[in-house]
Amino acid sequence: MDGRAPLNHNEQFKADGPPLEVRDRIERVYAREGFASIDPDDLNGRFRWWGLYTQRRPGVPGGRTAQLTPAELSDEFFMLRVRLDGGALTTQQLRLLADVSRRYARGTADLTDRQNVQLHWVRIEDVPAIWAALEAVGLQTTEACGDGPRVVLGSPVAGVAAEEVIDPTPVITEIVERFIGDPEIANLPRKFKSAVTGHPDQDVVHEINDISLVGVVHPELGPGYDLWVGGGLSTNPRLAERLGAFVRAEDAADVWYGVVRIFRDYGYRRLRHRARLKFLLADWGPQRFRRVLEEEYLGFALPDGPPAPAPTGAGDHVGVHRQKDGLRYVGLSLVAGRVSADVLTALAEAAEAAGSRRVRLTPQQKLLVLDVPEDEVEGLCARLEPVGLTSTPSPFRRSTMACTGIEYCKLAIVETKRAAAEAVGDLERRLVDLPLPTLAPRPLTLHLNGCPNSCARIQTADIGLKGQLVTDDDGQQVPGFQVHLGGGLASQDREEPGLGRTVRGLKVTADGVGEYVERVVRRWAADREGDETFAQWAHRADESALR
Repeated sequence: MDGRAPLNHNEQFKADGPPLEVRDRIERVYAREGFASIDPDDLNGRFRWWGLYTQRRPGVPGGRTAQLTPAELSDEFFMLRVRLDGGALTTQQLRLLADVSRRYARGTADLTDRQNVQLHWVRIEDVPAIWAALEAVGLQTTEACGDGPRVVLGSPVAGVAAEEVIDPTPVITEIVERFIGDPEIANLPRKFKSAVTGHPDQDVVHEINDISLVGVVHPELGPGYDLWVGGGLSTNPRLAERLGAFVRAEDAADVWYGVVRIFRDYGYRRLRHRARLKFLLADWGPQRFRRVLEEEYLGFALPDGPPAPAPTGAGDHVGVHRQKDGLRYVGLSLVAGRVSADVLTALAEAAEAAGSRRVRLTPQQKLLVLDVPEDEVEGLCARLEPVGLTSTPSPFRRSTMACTGIEYCKLAIVETKRAAAEAVGDLERRLVDLPLPTLAPRPLTLHLNGCPNSCARIQTADIGLKGQLVTDDDGQQVPGFQVHLGGGLASQDREEPGLGRTVRGLKVTADGVGEYVERVVRRWAADREGDETFAQWAHRADESALR
């Protein structure tokens, strides 16, 4: 415990009124009386528990981000985050999202690396109608943001992959149905991130979540989960640790609930920048954490268990793959998660024309269409290519991610979505002669983030770019990025996952991203020893080679 008083302001407004209760005020008061009627603690605090953030006021430059108050940075429109636990959507739900986007969000839609969909330009007056439409088809925004249990990441091929160790769908469903929206765990010290996978590629970035359950086969107890706790990135990155415990499928939801309550009861609250579970785990260590979980919260000891084997694939599921039932799933790439109402509609129509009714989002900002007959695959791909969705992307189109950026985010310093798209196009031209798939069986990853908070996981990318203002050759401050090199998670390329290397003073301007990436990738291709990966080379290379 680090003390309860004096409370920081977030802890104070949570103590003053349960955050989940703000929905009633939104429906009865704010939606009727408009933006000016909203209480500031509701607007900048409790709204998050229902997936609502004010978006950035247009025209506010990145250099002003840290200088202005939330009121000065905020527009009178909202980002609305729809939580999709396990990334699962039906084509009916996909069409509904497209309709909501057209009617209430100016046709916008972004796919996040947390398997959510984000809409923009939402008015407070329209929020009750949006909720009604979403909930009519089984979608929700409950605790999509805020200091509670956020979306549960799940393997996007849960239940269909032929090589799956265990299907995590029942665990995810039980967690959501039992605990999401429960007031008893809706006031946590900070956000709580979860992931569950049974796929051998470990496709849910489990090392950077507060809790992860990773499919493994126990030599005596059969398929179940390996328990990881305490991961997180942002400005103080820390990878999760194994507790050495094996979790039976029937115990998984209760174990998840126990870890959440440890965070609620013992997590640090006085200083908000230390209010993530990773700091508690760092102080306690995995042995004490496991002992408290078993003795105080579960009431039984968990069996010891083996670690999962190292993954053998990239885990993004791009391309055409055989399902266990003989059908196919098709993994589709887009640039940095940016879609639209029209793209969502086209996806639903193409999927249905191919005989599918199920779509999944991935933690890599990709899309999967499930249950496609083999003779329908070619037609599906042909229908989706014109709207920017492809199953055969170029290496950097496949592996580039970007956060929301300054276009909408109040924390951002630089633009990211357009910069990512421009970088992909530039690199497709610059590196057309370099056989990257041969050199790097796992795609080289390029992640762009608009600020230091690492929503796009910059420390875990081969090339991670953190947005900031930099000085160009003319001595002017311009948008740019600090460079991180050689990160990686759940990768067959390293003995263990690791964070990227920061080279002091290594920065690039936003319009120089393509040129820099080409230079450092060609240097790796020329200097690598044997089949050395980019990450391995980046950690051993002289700083001069990385510039």
